[in-house]
Parts: sequence; structure tokens; C-alpha cells
Amino acid sequence: MTGRFNLLDLFVLLLYLGGTTALGMWIGRTQRSTSDYFVADRAIPWWAVLFSIVASETSALTFISIPGLAYTGNLGFLEVVAGYIVGRIVVAYTLLPRYFAGNLVTAYALLETRFGLGTRRFTSIVFMITRAMADAVRVFATAIPVALIIGPVLPKEYTMPAAIVVLGVLTVIYTYRGGMKAVVWTELLQASIYLTGGISAIVLIGQAVDGGWTTILAQAGAAGKLQGIDWYTGFDRPHTMFAGIIGGAFLAMASHGTDQIIVQRLLSSRSLKQAQLAIIGSGFAVFAQMALFLMVGLGLWVVYGGQTFATADQIFPTFIIERMPHGLTGLIVAAIIAATMSTHSGAINALAASSTYDIYLPFTGRSAEDPRTLRVSKLFALAWGIALTAGALLFKEQGTPVVVIALSIASFTQGGLLGGFFLGLFWPRAIQRDAILGMSVGISCMAFIVFAKQIVAAYPAMEPTLHGVASIAWPWYVLIGLSITFVTGALSSFTHAASTAPRTMQGNRS
Repeated sequence: MTGRFNLLDLFVLLLYLGGTTALGMWIGRTQRSTSDYFVADRAIPWWAVLFSIVASETSALTFISIPGLAYTGNLGFLEVVAGYIVGRIVVAYTLLPRYFAGNLVTAYALLETRFGLGTRRFTSIVFMITRAMADAVRVFATAIPVALIIGPVLPKEYTMPAAIVVLGVLTVIYTYRGGMKAVVWTELLQASIYLTGGISAIVLIGQAVDGGWTTILAQAGAAGKLQGIDWYTGFDRPHTMFAGIIGGAFLAMASHGTDQIIVQRLLSSRSLKQAQLAIIGSGFAVFAQMALFLMVGLGLWVVYGGQTFATADQIFPTFIIERMPHGLTGLIVAAIIAATMSTHSGAINALAASSTYDIYLPFTGRSAEDPRTLRVSKLFALAWGIALTAGALLFKEQGTPVVVIALSIASFTQGGLLGGFFLGLFWPRAIQRDAILGMSVGISCMAFIVFAKQIVAAYPAMEPTLHGVASIAWPWYVLIGLSITFVTGALSSFTHAASTAPRTMQGNRS
């Protein structure tokens, strides 16, 4: 190897990649049914589910982009993360009891009990499209440091594609074989690696500055970078108490209450009480983790003297390659890869679960216990793994932090999905037609709002018209989408007679 990444680093990285792949395949060697494949026979302890949730949220977006947010700004992102805790508590006591009451495998089966099969299919397809887009961005982000490493030995135009393919293929192998058990237990290994990497970065950054962290915190404080609370009440700033607590709470309600990638982990818990403990505890764990990576960003700001980088996402990878000792460099790169492999594997399994339970089984009429169903489920996992890798290959870097891009992609549909759940819970008059219409209008409006900046960039003449919409900060996307969906569905419900036997939103089918 040439450059800063030497044979010792390569050995550490390959040891991790080979070990994780082998562990996942070994864990999944005794798959017996689709229930085992997708929800691990509901036998995972709460603490493992907790760390699995945290790991699923910790892709390269966290490891790479979060330090960049602190480097270019301050600690304000923690306001949004505080809202995540509030949203998780709401999900724990509203949606989780309904999921467990029905012994469900997918989140969208719950909507079928309230509205009908059409709503279940619609929401599942929306989830699959959105998750595929967002996960492709995450895989691309992880390939950034890998490309920096292999850059000296490959032509520039091949570095990113090669990095993406390696990540995609290895993750697909153990996810295809191991199912949810492999996802959860390999995520525990992956979480321990990236947390070790983050803590190691904190130590090394302190050693790189005269006076250590005392100096770092003093300089950061003098520059206003330790600010963690902003009481601004406008809608154009993402990191404020107003946007964070309210917007962040609704974002977490959507991501942890209606997104199959998280719900599936919760449904793998041994009981409702354990699932509630896992989801609430994960909120506090994520807060601590985000604080850790934001502190890495503050330290790097002092180390580099506020130097300007081409993109914020290059800051931490540059430090890893240029400043870290050999061996640890390999471990940190493994940590970045671990973070995304955990999210990537969970996404593949969740997409396969939705494809199997929400689309395939209702369409074919087969039983989930049919041995053929397990084989089809694994084929869905393989197909989604290939599709996500292809999506990452097609993604083009835009200069915007990838964490913002991925959260924006998720937010423009999650508000509509959460609005559908809210209609089912709080508007008895609504029927399937109202729910699908409400979600369609909500998602369409949010696509326009989310991509308003790109529209203005392409058509500058529209800037005066779209300025207000384009300035809306991303934490508000879910709440706005939810509101549009709910109001549209509620108004639509007055175009027909009220049902004489309204259905309640209780999980009673799989």
C-alpha cells in the first residue's frame, strides 16, 4: 500500500470485514422460517435491540457528517436529538402496544387492520422507495474514506465505484444468509468498533493540541461553538430548540414508529415491555453518541485552525488518513464501514420483509410458514442488496453534507406515512380512500418543498415565488407532511357517509 494507509491498517480492516461477514453467516446457519429470518423468533433481549437501534441509526452519516456539523457550526444539532427522545417515548406508548397485540412482522400490516390491504401495500411501497434512496446515500458516504485509502493504487474514476461495490457485496453476503439474527448481533460488534473509534479520535485530538481538551474547549467557547441552545422561533434554522424539540420529536415518531427498519427490530424483542425499554433507552444512547461525534468536530476545528475544506464530509476522513497512527487508522476506517454496514444490512432485511409480507404473501395467498416463502424472502434480500449498491453507484456528490441529504429524503415521505397512522388513530370517520388520498397529497407536497432549493437552482426566475418554501429547515418536514396528510384525509372523509361500523387500529393480523 502507498500513502498513509499501510499493510497493518489493511490487515486490521480485512480482519474486521472478514470477521463480520463470517459471524453473520455463522449466526444465520439455522434459519427455519420467515419469522426467524425477519424477527428472530421474537427472542432478542432488550439491551441487544437497544444497541441494534442505535447502530441502525449510525451509518457513515454519523461518523463522517456529524463532526462536520460541529466543525462548521456548533453543538446545536443536540437540540434535534433531544426531540428524538420525546418522539420515541410517544411511539413506545401509542404504536408499540398495537404492533405487539397483533403479532405483526411489518409496520404496515397495522394499517391494513384499520383501512384495508390497499393502504398496507401503498405505505409499504412508499417505504421501500424512500429507504432505498436514503440507504444508497449512506453507502456512498461510507465509500468516501475507503476511496481516499485506495486512491493511490487505483485510477481516480474507479476509486468510489470500487469502494461501493466492496461494501455492498460483503453486506449482502451475511444479510442474505443470516437474516435479522445476523443483523442484530453483528450490529453489536459494529457498534463497539465505531464507539471505540470515536473515543480513540477524542484521545488523539486531545494529544494533537497543546493543552489538550482544556485548550480545545476554551477556543471553541470563545468562538461560540459550544452553543447548544438557540431560542430562535423561525422556521428557517434547523438547529433550534423550537425546531429540535417539536420537529425532532415528529421525525422520531415517523422514523421509529412507521419505518420498517426500526419497527422490525422492536418486533424482535421478547415482549412489549422490553421493546419499550429498548426504544426509549436508545434515545438517550443516541444523544450521548451524537455528543461524542460533535466533540470530535470541535476538536478538529482547533486542530486544523478552522481550515476550509471542499465539503464538510471530508474533514474527519482527512484527519484519519493524515494524523492517526497505523493500526488505529485501519480500526477507524473499519469503524466507519461498520457503521454503514449495520444500517445497510438492516435496510436490506427490512426491505425484504416488506416485500414478502406486504406484497408477496397477500398477492400469492401463501402462508408465511411455507418453506418456499423463506427461499423467496432470501431472494428479495439479494435483489434489494444489489439495488441499493447500484443506487450508491449512481449517486453524485453535491457538496451538501450527506446527513442532511439522507434526512431530507426520509422526511419528505415519513410525514405522509405518519399522517396515515394518525388518521387511523385519531379520525374514526376516515376510510381507505381518505388515507391513501391524504398520504398521496402529503407526500407530493413535501416532495415539492424538499426539492424547492434544487428547483430554484435550475430555474432562478422562480426564486421570488419559492423563497419561503425553500427556506424551511429540514426538521419541520415531517410535521408539515403529517399536517397536510391529516387535513386532506379528514376533509376527504366528509365526502362520504360515516361508516356504521368504524374499524379501530388494533393489530390483529400478520
